Amino acid sequence: MPYILAGDIGGTKTFLQLVDITHKEKLTPTEMTIIHEQRYISAEYRDLVPIIRKFLADIEEKLGLKTVPEKACFAIAGPVVNNTVKLTNLSWMLDASHMEQDLGISQISLINDFEAIGYGVVGLTDNDIHVLQTGEYQADAPMAVIGAGTGLGECFIIRHGETVKVFSSEGGHTDFAPQSALEFNLLKYLLARHHINRVSVERVVSGLGIISIYQFLRDSDFTDESPEIAEAVRTWEKELTSNKRTIDPGEYIGKAALEKSDRLSEETMQLFLEAYGSEAGNLALKILPYGGLYIAGGIAPKILPLLQSNDFITAFNNKGRMSSLLKNIPVKVIINPKVGLIGAAIFASQGHQFAKE
Repeated sequence: MPYILAGDIGGTKTFLQLVDITHKEKLTPTEMTIIHEQRYISAEYRDLVPIIRKFLADIEEKLGLKTVPEKACFAIAGPVVNNTVKLTNLSWMLDASHMEQDLGISQISLINDFEAIGYGVVGLTDNDIHVLQTGEYQADAPMAVIGAGTGLGECFIIRHGETVKVFSSEGGHTDFAPQSALEFNLLKYLLARHHINRVSVERVVSGLGIISIYQFLRDSDFTDESPEIAEAVRTWEKELTSNKRTIDPGEYIGKAALEKSDRLSEETMQLFLEAYGSEAGNLALKILPYGGLYIAGGIAPKILPLLQSNDFITAFNNKGRMSSLLKNIPVKVIINPKVGLIGAAIFASQGHQFAKE
């Protein structure tokens, strides 16, 4: 019986799944049988191979199933080159060919974690997404994904028969394009604060971007600070020069904006959403993804009620003479946190002749 091993590998946590794909022509969550899944603390292991060995041993012990997966694919938080990768936030160097020899798995693929989200999009069900704009769906059209988290990821997807191909990009590092007097002042603030000569959109549309927007409004004397959030931001600022990270002010800011308990946080998130929506619209103009534009990343599900406000979609569609085109593009928020695992399984299941052409 053939099995696929799928993994989502991060600097903090590693998630593994063993998936049964027997007699499946097209892999979707409703057709995919998960045999076993487990989470591990990445830093407790020297690299990924010991984790996989433990995972397979646990399956044998708990389920009485001794198996070597036919194929494996791992979504990695780091740049993948020639099926090798040095993890961004962990001292692991992974080489797929060496792992194949060590584990006896005939085919192992390493792909970037955001690329895995791109593959996972085609395996999502209605329960895994929230629709922001219905648009006019076209089955044969490209799809696009944008996701703000630690950074800003962007990619697009095309179908080829029953397979899909994800094209990654570095769109998050394009120039931040202010759309209002307030955003122009934000641009000038960031240039001066960081002593740089350009600002990428990722500096604004990301978790760090939320904090930067808050600092800008705070330092502009926009309104009074909440003592709790002020303390969180100050603590974070002090820890910037050390390797110690004990707090994420972005979570405090987002929570306060959702609760409408702090005006500075509310204004911060409004400016963030407008910049996010504008950049999503920029990506949509370049790709025309009538197959759907998907909002991924760790931030979106946490602020879903804010995304449902008009700020994001209004900014998305605000493209002058091209606005009518964007209003026809379906826009959806991914709320399934395991989309990367789904994508890794889909990538492996395709064998990936088309992906490697």
